[in-house]
Amino acid sequence: MLKLLCQVSLSPDSCVRQTENVFERRGVATLVTAKFLPGLTIVAPPMAAALGFAPRTFLLYNGIGTVLYCGCFLALGAAFHSQVDWLLGQLASLGASALVLVAALLAAYVAYRWWDRRRFLQTLKTARVDVDELFRMISQGEEPILLDVRSRTSRQLDGRRIPGARPVDLDDLEFSLGEIPRDREVVVYCSCPNEASAVKVALLLRERGIRRVRPLAGGIDAWVVAGRPIETFDPG
Repeated sequence: MLKLLCQVSLSPDSCVRQTENVFERRGVATLVTAKFLPGLTIVAPPMAAALGFAPRTFLLYNGIGTVLYCGCFLALGAAFHSQVDWLLGQLASLGASALVLVAALLAAYVAYRWWDRRRFLQTLKTARVDVDELFRMISQGEEPILLDVRSRTSRQLDGRRIPGARPVDLDDLEFSLGEIPRDREVVVYCSCPNEASAVKVALLLRERGIRRVRPLAGGIDAWVVAGRPIETFDPG
């Protein structure tokens, strides 16, 4: 559901991850501030349900957030009503020019986000290992190091991983990546669009001199769809 909703975002690669990170840091209090953060208000309800929040808890905190959100705009309108009247008058005097100006600003914003996303996608064009190749490596005893770079929330909701994978938290990369030997094949996987998190970690490892590192194409979802072995674990 999160991936589906994030498809309407101009940055779907980071949308899921950012949502999970916010819930990890703030827990149920995220529902209070979600309406103030563009995009988060859409994905907060399915994330709250996936994390098992009780309906009364959701309604309470979401209700508090709604009251605060509406109250802020009412307060701003009351405090700056004269300025709002002046602005509306100026827009009315401009007529069609005002609509053109607003449309131009919106188009400029969308174009910037598209350009920024395209630039980011260029960095994702790195060699990947597919599911069949990874399975062959494991079956032949090559023992690649598997790094699970999904968020703690994602691992908690799923409870599955590729056998032998090490969990790696992006908030503690320096400690986690410092233990990776330089003479082993490393495969990084996640569950995010375009394997964005896996690619970022792979690039960081390459900067540290670990050249034999590749993201898993399709992430753990592709591994599961292919019917490859999965182990379950207690996410704690």
